[in-house]
Amino acid sequence: MFRDTKSSWLGTLRHDVPASLVVFLVAVPLSLGIAMASGAPLAAGLIAAVVGGIVAGALGGSAVQVSGPAAGLSLVVVDLVHTYGWRATCMITLLAGAVQLVLGVFKAARAALAVSPAVIHGMLAAVGVIIALSQLHVVLGGSSQRSAVANLMELPGQIADLHGHKVAVGLLTITVLAAWTRLPQKVKAIPAPLAALLVAAVTAWAFGWDVTRVDLSDSLTEWAFPVLPQGDWHLVVAAVMLVALLAGCESLLCCVAVDGLHGGRRADLDQELTGQGVANMVTGALGGLPVAGVIVRSTANVHAGARTRGSTILHGVWVMVFALGFGWTITLIPMEALAALLVFIGVQMVNLGHVKKVHGHGEVPVYVVTLVAVILLGLAEGVLAGLALAALLALRRLTWVTVRKHEDRDGRMRVTISGSLTFLGVPRLTHELRALPAGTPVDLDLNIDFMDNAAFEAIHSWRLYHERMGGTVDIDELHEEWYTLAASGVRMFPVKSPPVAPDRWWLPWTHRHRRLGGRTPSSHGGVAQVECQLTRGAREYHRRTAPLVKPIFTELARKQQPSHLFITCADSRIVPSLITASGPGDLFTVRNIGNLVPRRGSEPHDDSVVAAIEYATQVLGVHTITVCGHSGCGAMAGVLSAGVQAGSLPGLRRWLRHGHHSLATFIETEGDRLHSGALDVLCRVNVQQQLENLRTYRKVDEQVRAGKLQLVGLFFDIATARVHLVPPLRATPSVKTHDRRVLAGEE
Repeated sequence: MFRDTKSSWLGTLRHDVPASLVVFLVAVPLSLGIAMASGAPLAAGLIAAVVGGIVAGALGGSAVQVSGPAAGLSLVVVDLVHTYGWRATCMITLLAGAVQLVLGVFKAARAALAVSPAVIHGMLAAVGVIIALSQLHVVLGGSSQRSAVANLMELPGQIADLHGHKVAVGLLTITVLAAWTRLPQKVKAIPAPLAALLVAAVTAWAFGWDVTRVDLSDSLTEWAFPVLPQGDWHLVVAAVMLVALLAGCESLLCCVAVDGLHGGRRADLDQELTGQGVANMVTGALGGLPVAGVIVRSTANVHAGARTRGSTILHGVWVMVFALGFGWTITLIPMEALAALLVFIGVQMVNLGHVKKVHGHGEVPVYVVTLVAVILLGLAEGVLAGLALAALLALRRLTWVTVRKHEDRDGRMRVTISGSLTFLGVPRLTHELRALPAGTPVDLDLNIDFMDNAAFEAIHSWRLYHERMGGTVDIDELHEEWYTLAASGVRMFPVKSPPVAPDRWWLPWTHRHRRLGGRTPSSHGGVAQVECQLTRGAREYHRRTAPLVKPIFTELARKQQPSHLFITCADSRIVPSLITASGPGDLFTVRNIGNLVPRRGSEPHDDSVVAAIEYATQVLGVHTITVCGHSGCGAMAGVLSAGVQAGSLPGLRRWLRHGHHSLATFIETEGDRLHSGALDVLCRVNVQQQLENLRTYRKVDEQVRAGKLQLVGLFFDIATARVHLVPPLRATPSVKTHDRRVLAGEE
C-alpha cells in the first residue's frame, strides 16, 4: 500500500507538476483576455480559471481536459452583461450550472454529441470574427462598438485616426504571437501568449510609451454575490439554457477531441457534464465567468506530459496563488496588448482545418450559414439557423435516391438504386424504372438502407409489369433485405437487425445466415460445418468478387511490392486489411500469438518472425514496419498472470517468454499495482516494447537511423472498433548497451 502511494506521488511529481505549470502559464493571459472580451471584470477570468481547474478538474470525467473561461462563450456573456448587469450574469451562470448538473445526473451527455459539428465550428468561427473585429478597435486606440457590422463600418475611420504608441504595442504583440511558432523548441517552452504580453509590457515600460494599463481596482470592487436578473422571465430562462447548452456542448466536444490525443482511459461524458455543472455553480457564486472545457489548454496539458487530473487541479492552484500573491503584476500589462492577443485568438478560431472536414461531408452550407447568421443576427439566432439547415440537409439525404443504369455486353440492363427509399423518392424512382425498354433482362441492385411501403409497392408493381411484358428482373440487395422481407410478408417494423447480404464480406458468417441457407451454423457441426461455410464463401467469392478483383490480381501476379510489414496478433477478430483500409499487395503480414517480435539472441530461439523481417526489409524493401496489438489480448493476459493462464500448454508458455520485457516495462511505468484497465495498458506497452525489440536487429536499426525505415505502433480497440496510434517508448533507449554488444558480432 505504501509503495503504491509513493509511486503515485512520484508519478504526479514527475509528469503532472511540470504540465500544470505549462497550462498555468497559458491560462493566465487567456483568462484575462477572455474576461476583457466578455465585458466582465478581469478578476472574473482568473476566478473561472481557478474554479475550472480545481472543481471541474476534480469532479469531471476526463483526466487531462482543462476547463476555464472559453472564448466561444464571450459573445453570450457580453450580451448578458449589457442586458442584465454583471451580478445578474453571475446568477445566470450559476443556474446554467444547475441545469448541466441535472443533465449529467440523468445521463444526457451523449445527446449533446448529436449537434452537427458544422454548426459548432461555424459558431466558434463567427465568435472569433466578432472578437477580432471588436478588439481590433482597441488595438488601434479606440473603443469597440456593440455589433460586428458596426465595428466593420467604423474600421476605416479608426485606421485613419491611428494612436501611435497604442498601435505599436498591439502590432508588437501580434508579431510575437505569429513568430513564436517558428522559434527553436527550447524557446517555445514558454507559451506564446505569455511571451507576447511580457514583451509588450517590457517594451512599453522601457520606452515610456503612452498606453492604457490594465486596472484591477475596479474589477475587484465589482465583485459581489449574484442577484436574480430583472425582466421577462422567459428571456432569463432562455439565457440560462443557452449558457448551459453552449458550455456543455463545447466541453463535451472538447472532451471527445482530447480523448484522441492520449492513450489513457476514455472520458466519462456524463461525469464530465456533472463536473462542469458544479464548476459553473461555484464560479457563478464567486463572481466568475462561465466555465467550459477548452481545447487550447487541454492540448497543452497533454503535450506537456500530463497523466492524471492532478495537473488540471494544480494549474488551478497556481492561478489562485498568482492572483492572490502576484496580482499586482497584471497592472503592468497594456490593454492594447490584451486586445491584440484577443485579435490573434479570434483569427485562429476561424480554423481552415474545420472547413476542410465539413467540406468532405457536404456540410459547408451549414458552416457558412451559421457563421454569417451569428455575425449578423446574434448567437442564438445563428445557431438555430445552422441547426435548421443541418436538419433540412439531413432530411434531403434521407430522401435522396440515386438511380444508375448500365447496359452489359450481353444486352442485360444493370440498374443500381442507392439511398433511402421513401414515398418522397417514388416519383423519380418510377420515372427511371418505366424508362427501361420492355422485354429487357434487368439486374436490379438495391444498395439501400431503408424502404417504406410506398417504395416497395412501386418497385414490386414495376417488376410484375416488366415480367408480364416479357422481361426478367433479378433483384439483388447489396445492403439489407428490405425488399425480400416485404415481398415475403414479414412485417418491416419492428425490425431489430435486418439481415445482411454476403457482399458485406467483413461481417462474420453468423450475421449472414439468411442468405447462406436460412439457418445459423450450429456449434455441433464440427469440421464439416466450418468446411461448409468455407466452400459457400468460396462460391460467393467466385460469383461476386472474383470478376471485380481479377484485373488487380492479374497485375499482382507478376511481382509483389508491399509497402508495409504488418506484424499483428493471430486473434480471429483482427482483420488487417479491414482496419487499415488496405488492399491486395499492400501488406506483408506476419501473425502470431501476442504480436511478439523475439529479441536478437533471445531464448527460446525462433526464426519465423526474423525470417519475415529479413525478407520484408532486404528483399521486398518495405518502408514501414507496423506492430499492431489489440484490446483484451489473451497472450498478454497470460503474460500478466506469469504463465498461469497458459495452463498445461508448454509451447504457449515458452512462446510467452518473449513478452517478459513487455511485462517489465509495464511494471516500470505503472508499478506492480493491478487495476481494471491493466490488461489493455499492457497490450499498448507490449506494442511499444516490440518496436524496441525490432531495433535489436542491426539491419533494421541501421535503416531506421538512416531514415529509410519507419517503425509504427497501432492499437486496435475491439469494443469500439477504433485504431489508435501508439507512441514509442520515451524513456527506453532504442538499443540498450547489452544489445549493442550482441549486435557488434552480427553479420
